[in-house]
Amino acid sequence: MYVAIEGVIGVGKTTLARLLQSAFNAEILLEVFEENPFLSDFYADRNRYAFQTQIFFLLSRYHQQRRTVPDMLSTGKNLFADYTFAKDALFARINLKGDELDMYYKVHEALAEKIQKPDLLVYLQATTDTLMQRIAQRDRPYERQMERSYINDLNIAYDDFFSKPFDHTPVLTIDSNNLNIVQNPEHLKQIESRIRQSLSLPPFQQALPLPD
Repeated sequence: MYVAIEGVIGVGKTTLARLLQSAFNAEILLEVFEENPFLSDFYADRNRYAFQTQIFFLLSRYHQQRRTVPDMLSTGKNLFADYTFAKDALFARINLKGDELDMYYKVHEALAEKIQKPDLLVYLQATTDTLMQRIAQRDRPYERQMERSYINDLNIAYDDFFSKPFDHTPVLTIDSNNLNIVQNPEHLKQIESRIRQSLSLPPFQQALPLPD
């Protein structure tokens, strides 16, 4: 079983992957984004550093997924990842234009053919206000200059991207606005049950609602 968790910056992807690890006896694959040398400059001047930032992420994500996903799954254990390779193109669509975007798409298309797809994608939704609050709470230095308009653009793009079938992968959409999976174990249990139900993995509680 291979499950990828997606959502906008700050929504809680990594936290959820870590908390579900023991329940599913799974390995976890976490995105390595802090090694991007252009990230701080990108948030300060997106137009100037967008292409460098995007290409670095694309190649980093490719090498990590190409090597690690098959190796982890070959052990017979389950796997949770806190990102997908395909979503890299979503960021490029927002950050790049013209010839740079065309070049990016050509590289992405060539690399994507060699990447294994997940069995299920869990899409965590949240309002832009909720995302900004969570970003502020975790207080990463390179995110302090992040503009609300950029997060809102990403939020709209994510909703559009995952509103339709995702690359032949089933999508489980979860509204996370009123969830606190760290302090409320029942919220985490409900998400676990929804994942098990989506993959037909026992045991799960039938039609268990999440908070509105």
